[in-house]
Amino acid sequence: MVKQHTRSSFRTIEDVLNSEGEFSNLRESLKNFNVVEEFENIFPELKLIANAVKVEKQTLFLRVENSVWKSELNLNKNLIADKINGFFKQQLIKTIRFL
Repeated sequence: MVKQHTRSSFRTIEDVLNSEGEFSNLRESLKNFNVVEEFENIFPELKLIANAVKVEKQTLFLRVENSVWKSELNLNKNLIADKINGFFKQQLIKTIRFL
């Protein structure tokens, strides 16, 4: 006898990715990728000044060419991190480093 699967017995890919423990590293990588991708949308005024490079261990790496801007952003790095965390409604960034 062949067991028939009903539509409710299947799970969506989203459900599997969000609930299974094996995908925790993937979920973390996707969150980090989203921070880098959304940086210009969160801070459109910094588009020409700073570029988000990557996120590692809750540290956002920003490339800033001008040393004056780097110093100014360094003074405001807690505000930047708070705004990013507020945008995503969870703490993704603890600190910011400048390249």
